[in-house]
Amino acid sequence: MAVKPLKVYIETYGCQMNVNDSEVVVSILAGEGYGITKKLSDADLVLANTCSVRENAEQRVRGRLDVFRMEKKKRPELIIGVIGCMAERLKNQLLEEEKSVDLVVGPDAYRDLPNLVRSAGTGLKAINVLLSREETYSDISPVRMDKNHVSSFVSIMRGCNNCCAFCIVPYTRGAERSRSIDTILRELGELSEMGYREVTLLGQNVNSYRWEKDGSGTIGFAGLLEAVAGVSPDMRIRFSTSHPKDMTDEALHVMAAHHNICKSIHLPAQSGSTRILELMRRGYTREWYLDRIEAIKRIMPACSISTDLIAGFCSETEEDHRDTLSLMEQVQFDYAFMFKYSVRPNTLAARKMTDDVPEKVKTRRLQEIINLQGRLSAASKQRSVGQTFEVLAESVSKKSTAELSGRNSQNMVVVFPKGNYKPGDYVQVRVTECTPATLIGIPL
Repeated sequence: MAVKPLKVYIETYGCQMNVNDSEVVVSILAGEGYGITKKLSDADLVLANTCSVRENAEQRVRGRLDVFRMEKKKRPELIIGVIGCMAERLKNQLLEEEKSVDLVVGPDAYRDLPNLVRSAGTGLKAINVLLSREETYSDISPVRMDKNHVSSFVSIMRGCNNCCAFCIVPYTRGAERSRSIDTILRELGELSEMGYREVTLLGQNVNSYRWEKDGSGTIGFAGLLEAVAGVSPDMRIRFSTSHPKDMTDEALHVMAAHHNICKSIHLPAQSGSTRILELMRRGYTREWYLDRIEAIKRIMPACSISTDLIAGFCSETEEDHRDTLSLMEQVQFDYAFMFKYSVRPNTLAARKMTDDVPEKVKTRRLQEIINLQGRLSAASKQRSVGQTFEVLAESVSKKSTAELSGRNSQNMVVVFPKGNYKPGDYVQVRVTECTPATLIGIPL
């Protein structure tokens, strides 16, 4: 009688780093005979790859654990694991609070997953949340789980040394360490051979990338960009996320020199107030941030700029809030991720500052930020009408099988008639109209 193959079901929450981590986890488990399944009812092992950046992300995971628990009641042999940042933050507390959880694994302990799963299979609770100063998983080829087989992610570094006052990442992902440039180029080459047309380089702070190459000097982010752009002229390169204090003119000039490096930069501002930025321990002033914006627009006039903004950080006044609104107006962001401040345990802000902005005030300020960004985003889309862009077709449009959807170099979604084109094709598209979220055009 044939042995039923083992199956793992994995749900991923949070950032693109977690998406890439899930692909690493699936690769590790594949070595133990696990295939991946998209059906919870087929799984022998269920993993939630979690995020702790915001409280609502953790609450979503708690809700899913309730669903997994119901499945485990039907099949007591089912193994349930929590991995990633929430596992690192809560550790043993998770095993105590969520009785259905069998194993808890932090971001630097995925190599130990096979041992932990075997231990959980004997009825023992299993945990490994040790952080590492060396682990980058650089020798593991991730199992690509994307749907379109057009774009993928490559992690170039792990961890973070910035320790911003509001951020829990250094406590859940550990210290910053960069991958060998040779392993990054090898992985990009593999993706090119597999037919991928776009890769996003990932790191908590990509432009602090540093690698000592064979005693011949240090390669920084600009050098890495130069190298990866040469892997294949037909493969686009994106990256996320940049830190304003480390964004150099050198990297911008490399971006400008290579057609296949996308002209799109995500540069989190968090606040427009120098006073708040200092409290946040961001390492730059409003003036420094605006200088970096000026450099981007001077060196790459067609580059899109996006950002992160936090409303209602500790002690934020109406004047501080107006500084954020005026920064938005001055920069004219193409899009933004906007949030109310929420206290994350163990961060500097949680330990030494008071969350003293009333919830109603946070909500009102966030809504004002959202409303302004809505106008800025609409204006950005409108400026694109009449222009022609090279669009990488990614998938059939959700609204019509007669249309394809893709993105231009500026990371804007463009929808156009399918014709004879297919996902993976580069298409010259003239934009004829726009919606608040999408550019609409015709192929040339």
